[in-house]
Amino acid sequence: MTDEMTDETTDERVLAVPDLALVVLVGATGSGKSTFAARHFKPTEVISSDVCRGLVSDDENDQGASADAFELLHFIAGKRLAAGRLTVVDATNVQSDSRKQLIALARQYDVLPVAIVLDVPEGVCAERNAARPDRAALPRHVIQRHRRELQRSLRHLEREGFRTVHVLRGVAEVEAATVTRERRYNDLRHLSGPFDIIGDVHGCRGELESLLGDLGYELRRDEEGRAVGAAHPQGRTAVFVGDLVDRGPDSPGVLRLVMGMVADGSALCVPGNHENKLGRYLAGTTVKLAHGLPETIEQLEREDARDPDFRARVAAFIRSLVSHYVLDGGALVVAHAGLLEKYHGRQSGRVRSFALYGETTGETDAFGLPVRYPWAEDYRGRAAVVYGHTPVPRATWLNNTICLDTGCVFGGALTALRWPERELVSTPAEKVWYEPVKPLVSEAPGGADGRPLDLNDVVGRRVVETRELGRVAVKEENAAAALEVMSRFAVDPSLLAYLPPTMAPCPTSSRDGYLEHPAEAFAAYRADGVRQVVCQEKHMGSRAVALVCRDAGVARERFGATTAEVRGVLHTRTGRPFFADPALTDRVLGRLAEAVDGAGLWAELDTDWLLVDAELMPWSLKAEGLLRGQYAAVGAASRAVFPGMLDALEAAAGRGLEVTELLARQRERAADAEAFTEAHRRYCWRVGDPPEDRAGQSTAGHLAGRSAGGPAGGALDAPAPGVDGREGLGGIRLAPFQLLAGQGRNLALLPHDDQLALIDRLVAAEADLLAAAGDVHAGGAAAGAEVGDARGVAAPGRGHGLLASTRRLYVDTEDEASVAAGIQWWLDLTAAGGEGMVVKPVRAGARTAGGKLVQPGLKCRGPEYLRLVYGPEYARPENLERLRERHLPHKRSLALREYALGLEGLERLAGAEPLWRVHEAVFAVLALESEPVDPRL
Repeated sequence: MTDEMTDETTDERVLAVPDLALVVLVGATGSGKSTFAARHFKPTEVISSDVCRGLVSDDENDQGASADAFELLHFIAGKRLAAGRLTVVDATNVQSDSRKQLIALARQYDVLPVAIVLDVPEGVCAERNAARPDRAALPRHVIQRHRRELQRSLRHLEREGFRTVHVLRGVAEVEAATVTRERRYNDLRHLSGPFDIIGDVHGCRGELESLLGDLGYELRRDEEGRAVGAAHPQGRTAVFVGDLVDRGPDSPGVLRLVMGMVADGSALCVPGNHENKLGRYLAGTTVKLAHGLPETIEQLEREDARDPDFRARVAAFIRSLVSHYVLDGGALVVAHAGLLEKYHGRQSGRVRSFALYGETTGETDAFGLPVRYPWAEDYRGRAAVVYGHTPVPRATWLNNTICLDTGCVFGGALTALRWPERELVSTPAEKVWYEPVKPLVSEAPGGADGRPLDLNDVVGRRVVETRELGRVAVKEENAAAALEVMSRFAVDPSLLAYLPPTMAPCPTSSRDGYLEHPAEAFAAYRADGVRQVVCQEKHMGSRAVALVCRDAGVARERFGATTAEVRGVLHTRTGRPFFADPALTDRVLGRLAEAVDGAGLWAELDTDWLLVDAELMPWSLKAEGLLRGQYAAVGAASRAVFPGMLDALEAAAGRGLEVTELLARQRERAADAEAFTEAHRRYCWRVGDPPEDRAGQSTAGHLAGRSAGGPAGGALDAPAPGVDGREGLGGIRLAPFQLLAGQGRNLALLPHDDQLALIDRLVAAEADLLAAAGDVHAGGAAAGAEVGDARGVAAPGRGHGLLASTRRLYVDTEDEASVAAGIQWWLDLTAAGGEGMVVKPVRAGARTAGGKLVQPGLKCRGPEYLRLVYGPEYARPENLERLRERHLPHKRSLALREYALGLEGLERLAGAEPLWRVHEAVFAVLALESEPVDPRL
């Protein structure tokens, strides 16, 4: 061993390396870089230039392949860094040009470049190379050149862009070194909260103290009574999104409180652009005194007299702030102006700049302010991003992001998000502390102002954030199918505010002769902890959603209706116009608006528009094609075939042939076919006839006479709606069963008993209006009860107006007598020709004890109606047994997801959010409808 290799014993050197970084080994050939890398890093973390040279040329020493080898090295390193993997480059890296490319690679992927220099004597390098057969002939001048380039580089490595430089001098120091991996400052994934994330404070100390009190924090005050800290008795941690200072009345007071909380460990804080600017001012940098900074400087000057060290502490605090935090196992990211997913957990000037300022388009608006790029509209990341920076009238979720700057200093509110509960808590501003340059509306996603609808809102895979069920995903192929329907057939998109969800059937019954039975519905809700349910008559018609406005002006001003005299819209559950004739639609909406006015609901609900979920009857009104092509055809075929067949079999039996079993079976089939025909005829009747022609018909409606074929198998006799002397609505019945939304209110979460009481008032109001107009056939509450509810309150009768009431019965799922009464009610209803019933929790949005959302309704269809669904002979024991194997979980999941999306859309509609935000939820419901599921469920 040469004298140059006999280094003295050296104390252990600990080299700190971020857990995500590009580590560049720098040293002459033979300095031990590969040995050092193998000792301190995983084999998969190390990318060797020699290995890459061998991969492209089969010879690790082929210098002619170096260009290709380094291209491969940079490619592999880039893939690892993009995946968030620590990467070590094992090459000489003694030339500045080679290091420049690696530093650029680190910047491209927003990781810190770290240099580890092995400064080993020339003789050691020469001896090590001589001991390697493939390097034995290496000229000495190559090592000397490497050493010269290394020495020239040592003084400039940090200037080149390396964030950290570790220099190991001599063999002993290299061998004594230990590499330790440090968690990045922004990586707090190990902290799971719970957190209270607080939006931009801007010097509003009073509001901050109030909000902390509302959140349950206990303030700590100094001898002068100033708040200098706060802690939550349950260990919650406050997280501030920045912009603590400027514009407000007491920036020093806010800083004192937040700094104390951070020092105590009860809070975290990321910097805002206003802290960044204040920090530069305190450091002596010349900055433009604007946007509230002069007020903060003046407040700090007053503070100097009482606390001379306060400025220095503030400056140190601002310097300590990290651009953003990744929390709760990576599920939560907090950054002042938000953060793209590719920047989460990364460290670079670009990341810090985005976290502080966001991204602008380079344009300015009419107020001279920069136009910000709406990055959140395109965000699809797994982590929830919580931010501030751009004031919005209200905090709303968009693509798993939420802006908490609700303009407290401008007279809005100071808002916090409780995590993981996702609950918002706000404290209104005490006053307008600072006049905004423009009104408190913005182009920020979720604001009250909004852009037009855009194709990019609905194409590709989508994830919609809902309040009731969290994130709901929409597959790309389902979105494509929905786009086809929406673009070709839907009503005016400005009026399409809601699509109703599908509904799951009750659990399959094992009772003889039944596929569905109410006992299973009651048992299912009892198992979910839902005690009070309401059974509602299921009308056999077509689902219809009515947006009814007080007049056409409201439709234009509130919804942007493009047709001058349209007062709303009536559409199917897939968003198509219900009637081809706009005049008929307007008559239906006009009658509904009159009933709303007569019931006093415009004033009571403080709205000039209502969104109503309903059933429109008769079924033949919308399903004529289905009736003609499917149901009528079955009836006609059976009437043509079975009489002759039965006559022939009976004649054969009369001649003594053994056809008894065959004859009995064919009689059963004929009876099933006749029952099938009668089942669908109950839900069909002519419309447009004078009301007196329908007087005295059955509760289920006027039968279609020869529909489904008479003896000759004639076609369905259901002409288009005509004029009956009362605005052309003869025979058309609309059964509202839920008021969905009105101005500023989501009504869908009203308890169902309250909902039905409002519906009864509508029906009664219409009856009174018709009676006052001299219509002797007007129905309403005075027309007599049909089936009372469990409390003995009679539901209004049907009458002959447009509006039909919905009969109901309340059931206690834990009371056997009440359950028995509910079952009997269903039996009576279906025996009289009714389709069945829907069982719903009385309290809408019910949840289990564990917080899981329960089914909003379970449909329980009668045996004869199911004959239409599954075929004439479905009830035979062998068929029924097979049908009991139906798969329900997917249908239940679909029903819950669509229900949550519907509620989310209603919340956005009631909150006057932009149309594209409402449509995001509406479109998602339509897209989910294309998921493969048994249509008979």
